[in-house]
Amino acid sequence: MAALQPIRAVPGPGFIARVVVSTWIESVRNAEDGAVPWMLIGHPPPRPLVETIESIEDGLLGMADAMQLTLPIALSTGRVPDIGDRLLIDGRITALDYGHPICVLGMPTPSAHWRELVARGGHAGVTICLDPIPPGAGRDAVEALLARSIANGRALMGAASARSSIPV
Repeated sequence: MAALQPIRAVPGPGFIARVVVSTWIESVRNAEDGAVPWMLIGHPPPRPLVETIESIEDGLLGMADAMQLTLPIALSTGRVPDIGDRLLIDGRITALDYGHPICVLGMPTPSAHWRELVARGGHAGVTICLDPIPPGAGRDAVEALLARSIANGRALMGAASARSSIPV
């Protein structure tokens, strides 16, 4: 009999308010137009007396479970699992349906090119990094952290597409 996986709650707005979201476009030779949009979701280090490393990781894993993100074991093939139509792009709003029944993760406005790549039917890579992202970390520090996290099995990934409309 297979061991049961723990069921983690999908975190609500209190947790989501503290996540760190970053977007970028990666040049890829085999992509249709040579560019793949990505988004990184992480969390700053815990606030004493309010959060623990374990509670933060549990929240991030709850998000990953709800979106069916996986370890990047297939990166050598250049493919991550399709997690469905989870990106909401409407006017100036960009958000991610991360699996909560009434909340979405509002994203800082990605570039127009990022939004265009997704809106016209492409996929965006979604990565959750389980290692804390230090406040004020610049691009180089975040890239190094993400590389370490992927190498250590502390990042989970999937490919999301855009919904055709935002339900009201």
